[in-house]
Amino acid sequence: MSTDTPLWEAPETARFWPAGVDRVVLEETTSTMDEARRLAAQVAGPTWIMARRQTAAHGRRGRPWASPEGNFAATLLLRPDLDPGRAALHSFLAANALRLTLAMCVAPDRLALKWPNDVLLDGAKVAGILLESGGRAGRVDWLAVGIGVNLQQAPDPGTLDPGAVSPISVAGAGGSPHSLDDMLFWLASHYADQMRLFAEQGFDPIRRLWLRHAARLGKQVTARLPNATRSGTFETVDEDGYLVLTTPTGQERIAAADIFFGAPDASGH
Repeated sequence: MSTDTPLWEAPETARFWPAGVDRVVLEETTSTMDEARRLAAQVAGPTWIMARRQTAAHGRRGRPWASPEGNFAATLLLRPDLDPGRAALHSFLAANALRLTLAMCVAPDRLALKWPNDVLLDGAKVAGILLESGGRAGRVDWLAVGIGVNLQQAPDPGTLDPGAVSPISVAGAGGSPHSLDDMLFWLASHYADQMRLFAEQGFDPIRRLWLRHAARLGKQVTARLPNATRSGTFETVDEDGYLVLTTPTGQERIAAADIFFGAPDASGH
C-alpha cells in the first residue's frame, strides 16, 4: 500500500472506518469548529471535519490556537440529544481516543491526560480538546468536539499564558507522527469505540480508563476559576466529570477551570 493512500481507502483496512460516520476533508478553512457550526443544522449523524490548514483556529475561551501546516486539526460534529452535563463528558471520550491514537506514535507511558481537555507528552502539551454545543429546552442538539494535535510543530511558548504547560510536538519529541489522513482514521476508529462503550455501559468505564492515565493524580494542582483560585490534592474525577480536590477547607468538586500544576505563585498563577 502506498504511504500516500489514506487508510480508509486501502482495501485491507477500509472496513475499520466506523460505520455510519461521515467525513469532510478540507484543504483550508478558518477553523474546523467554524465549519462545524456552519454544518450543524445539515448533518444527520456523526461527521468528522478535518482541515489540512487552519487560518483562524482558537482554543478555550477564544484563545488563539497555533495551527501550523502539518499539525492535525479536526472536529467531530455530533447530534447527541443529551443534557449538557452528559454531552460535556465527551471531552473524556476524546481524551481517551487521542491517547490511544498517539500511543501508536510514541511509547504509551510517555503520554498522560490533563483535566479537563489536554493530552501531555513527556509532561508537555501535545494536544488539546475543545467542546462547543447548541440546543434548547435543556437538551444539546449539536455538539462539536474540536481536536488539535502538534504532530510536526509546537507553538511558541511565549504565546502561552503564564504558568501554562509548555508545548511539545510528536516529531520534536522523537516520535513517528501519523500523516493527517491516518491520524483521522485511527482517531475516528478509537472514538467510535469510546462512543459504543459510553452508550452501552455509561460513563464509569470511560472515567476509569481516563483516571488510569491522569496527570498529577494524588498530587497538588491549582484550579483557576473565573473569580477564584483553589489549590489542593487532585483526588479523582467523579461520575459527573468534575475534578475533586482536597483543599485546606475540605473537599471541593469543580466543574470547569484552568488547571496548573503545583501551588499558585504570588501572582495567583
